[in-house]
Amino acid sequence: MAQRAQERGEAFPRAPTREEWERMSVEERARVVESLPGEVTWDEMAMPEGDRHSRAKIQTLDVLQGFFSRQRRQVYLGTELPVYYPGERRFAPDLLAVRDVETHERDKWVVSQEGKGLEWVMEVHVGGDRKKDAEYNVERYARLGIPEYFIYDRARQRLWAYRLPAPEARQYEPIAPEEGRYRSEVLGLELEVSEGKLQLWAGNALLLESHELLGQMKEKLAQVRQRADEEARLREEAERRLSEEARRREEAERLREEEARRREEAEHRLSELRAELERLRGRETPLPE
Repeated sequence: MAQRAQERGEAFPRAPTREEWERMSVEERARVVESLPGEVTWDEMAMPEGDRHSRAKIQTLDVLQGFFSRQRRQVYLGTELPVYYPGERRFAPDLLAVRDVETHERDKWVVSQEGKGLEWVMEVHVGGDRKKDAEYNVERYARLGIPEYFIYDRARQRLWAYRLPAPEARQYEPIAPEEGRYRSEVLGLELEVSEGKLQLWAGNALLLESHELLGQMKEKLAQVRQRADEEARLREEAERRLSEEARRREEAERLREEEARRREEAEHRLSELRAELERLRGRETPLPE
């Protein structure tokens, strides 16, 4: 395909047109897909924009992967993946999403082979000329039929969002924010720029990055352990009090038994003394008259 592109005087490889694809056999299609490069050249990519650019992509990808994994939804997510539309110059969006497809790793996305195009794309802009993201891609992604396109301008901390008003439409309409959030029908989520970064919401729940979830889980685990330790301490204290109470009851019972024994002994001794007194009285000699 690279040789065919050069013969047509084109700078970069392209996927076959729909007509060319339809005329190919299964084996020819497989060879064509295999021949398409799984990387793009520096001439096709924007210059590296540092940590602010890469972290914005990685953080958003991490949040989306975690969310769809927990939802058990088959949503393929990619970053800077070479994408081949029929007869079109390839491109590699910062982030892309396609629903209801296999989520295995890919080196490229060939629309004719996959059977569907991209459904959601986001470009992250940090510096330099904004025309590519804000003008050229708005026209191009709409023409390709990509339902939603988001632009996160991290330098300005701004978000723009576009949606095709109908499946057959080829011109975007801006998505109006509601209370600062932009609704993505494709993702089923809301996006906003807040606290210096891009945040995603599922209803009223803020979606967290994996390290934030891990920290939250560790905090909850520490709280559970603390409660367990406190409950164990309370149980031990209760058992100690029960043991002390049982000891006191045993001591009280012993004292009652001892008192009863002493009382019995005293009564027995008193009976003996009374008997002895009666005996002595019976032995007294009457005085003469």
